[in-house]
Amino acid sequence: MSEQVSAADLANVVGDKSDEELTQLIKDLQGDDSIIKVIFDRMPDRFLADKAVGRSAVIQYDINLPEGTESWQVVVADGACTTTKSAEKEASVTLITSGPDFLRIISGKLNGVQAFMSGKLKLKGDMMLAQSMQTWFDQT
Repeated sequence: MSEQVSAADLANVVGDKSDEELTQLIKDLQGDDSIIKVIFDRMPDRFLADKAVGRSAVIQYDINLPEGTESWQVVVADGACTTTKSAEKEASVTLITSGPDFLRIISGKLNGVQAFMSGKLKLKGDMMLAQSMQTWFDQT
């Protein structure tokens, strides 16, 4: 999967695919070319430091996949954003969702608030952070 995938490209890939189709897409794109890895690798490039001035946070994503839960952390500190595939730091907020719903949320096909209200997204920790952090990243 290209490192230059835009949010619109991802939205087109996700489209109106079923959970089964998205799960297969995740399985088909594993390893160094994993669709999930590409998304997290791109987050620092999409980080809008001016929107998170004076903020620091460890945002953890627990993505439930057929082979188990994949945890990623997004660390925002000192005007920078880094990502890592781990759960080694204490998270300010943890977002828990399925692989298909993660792709839908990240691509804009599923609104985060609607996902939370419908039980497709669960949160642990600072809920206000979960709401405000959405503005910290370029959505285009």
